[in-house]
Amino acid sequence: MEELRLNTADLAKQAAVLRAGQRVLLSGTVYTSRDAAHKRITELLDRGETPPYDLNGAAIYYAGPTPAPEGLPIGSCGPTTSGRMDPYTPRFLDLGLKCMIGKGKRSAEVVEAMKRNGAVYLCAIGGAGALAARCIEQAEVVAFEDLGCESVKRLTLKDFPLIVAIDSTGESILR
Repeated sequence: MEELRLNTADLAKQAAVLRAGQRVLLSGTVYTSRDAAHKRITELLDRGETPPYDLNGAAIYYAGPTPAPEGLPIGSCGPTTSGRMDPYTPRFLDLGLKCMIGKGKRSAEVVEAMKRNGAVYLCAIGGAGALAARCIEQAEVVAFEDLGCESVKRLTLKDFPLIVAIDSTGESILR
């Protein structure tokens, strides 16, 4: 399978053609979000409020980057275990989330929601956060600054190396 250069702006159209095992170089905008941020976003939704970014067509990177060293946009930025977000993910997918980036397996409920909504799950290499940070051109806190490294950040990626772990048909390389 060939490596595909993909921009997050094209995810809504391209998610359907990505296949499990395919390598992707992802560029564009993604939002970091982990457990605490997912919980707060869900609380906002429960109150009928708007989340800090538009979930429709969005890509979320399950990461808690370290502070940026001088002269760089971000510190180490490796993936966290995705399964911790599974209780929140089907709802986010039903609201239009198209792509999740992390590491590890996903629940059957998440896979069903991915199939229902034409979304993909991409895996990043764990333990290589400093290398991953080299692919991040910009980083800006957009919500929940009090959460520190777990705040929601808008990242601009350039050729971030990933593997399609679960595609929009539910096929998976994870066992």
